[in-house]
Amino acid sequence: MKRAALGFRAHSGWTALVALCLERNQPRVLARQRPKLVEKFTYKLRQPYHTAGKMPFNQAAEFVADIEASATRLAEEAIRNTQAELRSNGYELTCFGLPLASARPLPGLENILASHALVHTADGELFRRALIHAGECCQMTAFTLADRELVTTACQTLEIGKEELLRRITALGRPLGPPWSQDEKFAALAAWMALRSG
Repeated sequence: MKRAALGFRAHSGWTALVALCLERNQPRVLARQRPKLVEKFTYKLRQPYHTAGKMPFNQAAEFVADIEASATRLAEEAIRNTQAELRSNGYELTCFGLPLASARPLPGLENILASHALVHTADGELFRRALIHAGECCQMTAFTLADRELVTTACQTLEIGKEELLRRITALGRPLGPPWSQDEKFAALAAWMALRSG
């Protein structure tokens, strides 16, 4: 089996997912998806902390926990389906990369719900946590770093300039066609870094 990695770039309720391998030390995309991390793509579910802020505290805590459990389950399903597909083609997903927000650790739920800025941060963190838990459930090693440090770290690790790195990442998606937005590019770069770190 050849080694492969997943890369994610999470959003509220969904994630960009890119699987890639290294051939002659160069990345090649094996799969690209945009799995949903909520049962229904509605504001209520995509913005769980915003929704929880309108509920009694005990109900809010239960609601947020339910959304995170559901997001983890949906992420695990997407990962396991990708693992099975790639395994049938001779690739083993061994690790994943995930850019994280650069924010400080979040306080407890009561303090989060009292701050609109923290509510926004917490919504994003919930889906990133779900991806990390799902990856671990699938026996994959996590590689995480701050989103804003991804390109700089990649340039240092790969010993190439920023323009050349971005050119290569853009070229990776050309054979696939759209969508190959910044989300897919950063997911691919995270997967590339995960493979290099392993």
